Amino acid sequence: MANVQVIQRHAHLAGAVKLEFVNGREGNIAKAVLTAISNTRRGSGDSREEESTAIQWTLWGKQAENAAEYLGKGSHVNIVGRLRNNNYQDNEGADVYALAFTAEEVDYLDSRADSEARRARMDGASAPQAQPATSAPKANGRTRRARTEPQGEAVLA
Repeated sequence: MANVQVIQRHAHLAGAVKLEFVNGREGNIAKAVLTAISNTRRGSGDSREEESTAIQWTLWGKQAENAAEYLGKGSHVNIVGRLRNNNYQDNEGADVYALAFTAEEVDYLDSRADSEARRARMDGASAPQAQPATSAPKANGRTRRARTEPQGEAVLA
């Protein structure tokens, strides 16, 4: 069967990119799998409907390594790739019908600041939270109080 071009625009990643290294013809090669979700809106007014489409994409080589490093859950992307049949027979001889989506281009739509902030949130979420102190830090054996009065004078016009 001929390959069919698939374009998924304005998608967000449903989870982290899963990276692994598999044996290829010339040694180990990076393989990444990501799930991108995009929404389609139809109709208008009260009859407006929204449909979500989730596609599991496979990326290879350097593109896979970059995606695993720079993309995370919620990342905003455009993906262009191809679709092909991936039919096979299982161990019991039954036919299994499947489709395989392979990404050829991935456009990273988030700004650098957005992606770094997302990465920091994800790293912070996985790290254990620090316990709050029961009292304020002490200076010279005395408990310090937080200063509640304003630092400067307010000028009213």
